[in-house]
Amino acid sequence: MLEGALKACETRAFWSGFVESPSRKFHPEGAAEEGKARFEAQLGRPFELDQPGEVGRTGHEISPYTQAPLGVDYPKIDVETAFKAARAAMPAWRDAGVEVRAGVCLEMLRALSEQLFENAHATMHTAGQAYVMAFSGSGANALDRGLEALAYAYKAMTDVPQKAQWQKEFGRAGAVALEKTYEIAPRGVAIVVCCATFPLWNAYPALFANLMTANPVIMKPHPNGVLPVAMAVRTCRRVLSDAGFDPNLVLLAADTAEAPVTVELLEHPDAAIIDYTGSQRFGAWIEEHCARKLVYTETAGCNAVIVQSTDDIDGLIGGLANCLAGFSAQMCTTPQNIHVPAEGIETDQGHLGFDAFSEKLVAAIDARVSDGARAAGLCGAVQAPASIDLLARLQAEGQARGRVARQSSGYDHPEFPEARTATPLVLEVGAEDADLYREEHFAPVSFLIREENADAALENAADNARRYGAIASYLYASDPAFLTRGKTAFADAGASLWCNMTVPMPINFAAAYSDYHVTGMNPAGNACLTDLAFVANRFRIIQFREPA
Repeated sequence: MLEGALKACETRAFWSGFVESPSRKFHPEGAAEEGKARFEAQLGRPFELDQPGEVGRTGHEISPYTQAPLGVDYPKIDVETAFKAARAAMPAWRDAGVEVRAGVCLEMLRALSEQLFENAHATMHTAGQAYVMAFSGSGANALDRGLEALAYAYKAMTDVPQKAQWQKEFGRAGAVALEKTYEIAPRGVAIVVCCATFPLWNAYPALFANLMTANPVIMKPHPNGVLPVAMAVRTCRRVLSDAGFDPNLVLLAADTAEAPVTVELLEHPDAAIIDYTGSQRFGAWIEEHCARKLVYTETAGCNAVIVQSTDDIDGLIGGLANCLAGFSAQMCTTPQNIHVPAEGIETDQGHLGFDAFSEKLVAAIDARVSDGARAAGLCGAVQAPASIDLLARLQAEGQARGRVARQSSGYDHPEFPEARTATPLVLEVGAEDADLYREEHFAPVSFLIREENADAALENAADNARRYGAIASYLYASDPAFLTRGKTAFADAGASLWCNMTVPMPINFAAAYSDYHVTGMNPAGNACLTDLAFVANRFRIIQFREPA
């Protein structure tokens, strides 16, 4: 598995170490039913996790599908005790060496892959993802990104030799021969702050980048996304213990929104590394207030679509409609701002005006969400009530400023009648309404922006990416010269760009081992999943030398 991951990182071709589909034909008989039963058996009872420093119980998660509490509580950990336990676990793990750590981490990944069905249901009822996405995106795809980080850490550390023989002539004194020894030294305790909508997709890379480089990890889940993370922590601790290592290399720090523990963890003097996924506001606070620590962030951005022309208007509209409805736009790669020239665009079906483009997009969205069963598989549920409030506010604002091309409304989920749902809101605005669209709105809303022309659209979108951040942006142009200008503009903005994505796949899918997720060159985050920079600074090199 490690060799496959290393090869995939080298070629950037498709490869996966895990089964992505929950289809029964890929799994043992009864695996899906067993996983669901294990999830249900955890509801309404304490989550047992034998870790030090328990000073009570905490947790209050609400399912976006039932809007009822899960009834699970978790150990409330004493922060000082947690750091002490993590530090004590570090020396033996460090001394085990790169190969042993790699082997144990691969065993963790294997064990985590055996609970994909259980994890899918836990992710559904905390994050709100639809079942297939919860199995793949928060399961197999997340594990692949964890394995990718493991592979890059392995590459970085095996580049350092354990010993070297060194000899040099020093004039009349003659030759001096030295024996040099190099030791990988971990930074210290790492804090991994997980997000609400994808609890493990960013957490697994951080977890395995830290463990591989010999740093113990305290996992801090979102208050409404504890269960998937707690399950992962329990599994990792079991594998560590079975391998003869201190399980306190991986600890859980659960909390609630009313009694948060995040800042106390981040500001602790023994917190050496911080991995954070979440809002741009808190990410900026961490980068400013924790600057003495090693900080990796992925936050948010104004992902844009620039439409200049297209050779496949149906593919463009279909892919965009799927993306805007997918998981109710609660993905960091979902576009929000759609920049279209006021005079319209040229397509394979002739000229398409701005209003006609809007109508075509709305019709495509309607076709995907009008049926409850189809909407359930595509949209899932809305993770937080605040997103519903945000939609109402933006809909009123959009009505006052421009035109509501498509109103947002809930859909009837066929399995969960109480599910918190919302279909995409589409607002038509002018380029001058930048105060509306120059920040990420974490809800299924998109702005169809009327631009003076295609060049103005490109300039506006690239400037927004540079100033406010972008994780994934999209350009449609059948004109090669405009396409080249677009790539240059986004490269100058430090933002990635997907071009002419009319193929039959989720256009915002980010593939492990192939797609570099976040550049670290704009305000959407300072880290990248995954490159050598994501792992190489998590360890340092201690050197010893003596005469040979």
